[in-house]
Amino acid sequence: MSIFSKDALAYEHIVITGATGDIGFDTAKVIASMGARITINGRNEIKLENLKQELLEITNEDSIAVIAADITKAQEREKLVSKAEKRLGVITGLVNAAGISGGGTVDQLSEEEIEKIMQVNYLSTFSLTKMIYQNMIKQKKGHIVNVASLSGLRATRGNSAYASSKFALVGWTQSLAVEAIEHNIRVNAVCPGFVDSEMATQAIERKAEQNGISYEDQLEKVKQGLPSGRLTTTTEVGNTIAFLLTDATPNIVGESVKISGGSVMR
Repeated sequence: MSIFSKDALAYEHIVITGATGDIGFDTAKVIASMGARITINGRNEIKLENLKQELLEITNEDSIAVIAADITKAQEREKLVSKAEKRLGVITGLVNAAGISGGGTVDQLSEEEIEKIMQVNYLSTFSLTKMIYQNMIKQKKGHIVNVASLSGLRATRGNSAYASSKFALVGWTQSLAVEAIEHNIRVNAVCPGFVDSEMATQAIERKAEQNGISYEDQLEKVKQGLPSGRLTTTTEVGNTIAFLLTDATPNIVGESVKISGGSVMR
C-alpha cells in the first residue's frame, strides 16, 4: 500500500478540530485525498463552508461532516462527537489542531490570558480526546495526533503562556501514548516550527515590532536562522499528520515529530 494512496485511510473516520486554521484546513484536504471519512470542526462557519467546498473537489459529500462547535464548552464537545458519529459512524482517528497563540513576558501576562491559552490549547483538547478515546478503547483501535509546536520542546523569550500550553500537550501525548498502546491506540504529536500561516505571520509581526524593524526584515531573519532557508508549508505538516494516521507507522508511539527546517535537532 502506498502511504499516500487514495485508499490509505479508507474505512477510517477522522475528526479534525481547528479545521478552520491553516494547518487544520490543509490537513483535512490531505486526509480526504487518502479516502477517509472526515469530520471538520471549528467555530467559524464561513471558513468551514469554504473548506467543505474544497473537500468536495477531492471526495464526495457522503464522506464529509461539517460541525461548528466550540470545544472549550462541554456541551459543544458532546454535540461534536454525537453528530459526527451519527453522520459518519464510529470515530477511528482524531487530529487535535485547535489552538491559539499569544503571550508576552511573564511580567506582562495576566491570569486571564494564561487561562485562555491553556484552556484552548490543552484543557479542552484533553477533555474532547478523553470522550473519543473511551470509545476507541471499546474498538481496540484508534489513532490520535496532537498538533503541538517546537514551543513545546524548547523555550523562547516572551512565550511563557503559549510554550506552557504546548509543553503540557507534549507531556500529555507521551503519558496517554503509554496507556493507549495497551488498547492498540497510537498517540503521537507533531511539533512544527515556523509555518507559512496566519499564526506565524502574527508571531513574526510581534517580533518585528519588538526589534523595531519591518515585517519583511524580520521574516528574512527567521529564514536565515533555518538551515532549510524557508518556512514549512501547511501541507507539509498535513502530510506528516496523515503519515502518523496510517498503518505504515505501527510502532511510532508517543513521539513528538519535529518539522523545523533543521532548526531543532536532538
